[in-house]
Amino acid sequence: MTRIALPSSIESSPTAAQPLLEAVKKMLGSVPNLFRITANSPAALEGYLGLNGALAKGSLDAPTRERIALAVAQINGCQYCLAAHTYLGSNVAKLGDAEIAANRAGKSNDARADAAVRFAVKLVSERGHVGDADIAALRSAGYSEAEIVEIVSHVALNTLTNYINSALDTPIDFPVVSARVA
Repeated sequence: MTRIALPSSIESSPTAAQPLLEAVKKMLGSVPNLFRITANSPAALEGYLGLNGALAKGSLDAPTRERIALAVAQINGCQYCLAAHTYLGSNVAKLGDAEIAANRAGKSNDARADAAVRFAVKLVSERGHVGDADIAALRSAGYSEAEIVEIVSHVALNTLTNYINSALDTPIDFPVVSARVA
């Protein structure tokens, strides 16, 4: 049971959120519960969609974005995001089961992506207080300054959704996954 209202339809959402939810439905074919619960604040929904859309146009590829999302969700213990990003990682980004398990364990089987995932984990664990060596490791793996900023931004975006879903107890509408890493 959610801790705040979960609008049952686009029409029952706040008026200002309705066009945003229609756009989500057009893009995804449905409106996942994350978007419906966030729609209680049209401003928050607009902010989330804006940052998500902008970052999707960035330099990081979809598999790396999903790897980061999986690692961050695991650290933050967000069951909703673990389910959603396991589904998206597998079906959209085409990550295999071994890669998804590695990402949830805070690493990657891809050498370059491993640097990004490990950095994301450290960023969450250290609350943003990383060191010069951490940035140097990203540069050594071939990440540009734009990509480094985007990695930090993806960690922040995923932390936002982790907190919304965990704090508000958003019902999971993706195939449920175990909280434990295999």
